Amino acid sequence: MSVWSTVGKVACGFVLGTAGVSILGSKDAKKCYTHITAAVYRCKDSVMKTYTLIKENCEDISEDAKQINEQRYKEEREQEIADARAILAEAEG
Repeated sequence: MSVWSTVGKVACGFVLGTAGVSILGSKDAKKCYTHITAAVYRCKDSVMKTYTLIKENCEDISEDAKQINEQRYKEEREQEIADARAILAEAEG
């Protein structure tokens, strides 16, 4: 590979890099960045609304599950008491 080929590639990269910086810093690019950032914020708001809804539903499900378990434990305890009374009544009678 010749030296001039390498120098040409470096020079071309420098020119493209300089042009790229100019393009990225232009008014149109900044306007594009602004619109993209606004879209990201809208997306974030949508995700947060969905997260909040799911969180509230999970909390409701958790509370309902706790109530179901409390009722089940209460019924089991009452059944144990009834069984114990039946055993006592059988032993006395």
